[in-house]
Amino acid sequence: MPNSINLTSVPITVFGELEKNWGWLLAFGLASVALGTLGLGMTFMFTEVTAVFIGALLIVGGVLQLLEGMKCRGWKSIAWHVLIALLYVGAGLVTVLHPQLAALSLTLMLAWILVGIGIVRGVIAFQMRPARGWIWPLLSGLVSLVLGGMILYEWPESGLWFIGLYVAIELIFNGWSYLFIAQAARAAGKRRKQAAA
Repeated sequence: MPNSINLTSVPITVFGELEKNWGWLLAFGLASVALGTLGLGMTFMFTEVTAVFIGALLIVGGVLQLLEGMKCRGWKSIAWHVLIALLYVGAGLVTVLHPQLAALSLTLMLAWILVGIGIVRGVIAFQMRPARGWIWPLLSGLVSLVLGGMILYEWPESGLWFIGLYVAIELIFNGWSYLFIAQAARAAGKRRKQAAA
């Protein structure tokens, strides 16, 4: 067969469809680096804005659930449904009205999330290990682990500015990690096309 492809010459990929769609990941990485860099200059405000934003999301979610509850007449669990909606609204109002208190709680939660993200990025790095650039997700994961550990160690004293600082740093490293993954996926896609030609 003249047009048959020798499958043994086509490199195995760890990126799948990302080889074709790497541009979106590259754009996300650039946006993440830009937002993180902006946040470094205003950590206290970044902390409060994060808390208020989360509170606003809780309020909106609760109000939407209340409105949806009006359409559920006859449902035996409507009272519980409405109670959950009111709890969302209440938690959102407390967060918006007391962003510093919310920041302390969010700081503790963020610390554990960063520890989890660090572990997951380490797994991603080792799954990518045969490909170029695998070290960058590993380094990004280590940074997330260190940041999470530092937050846990300093909590609650520095909770008012830790969220802003660490979210900014996390965004920067997250962005750089995805920039390198996008470049590695692009390179793998080019190699695959060349091998198939």
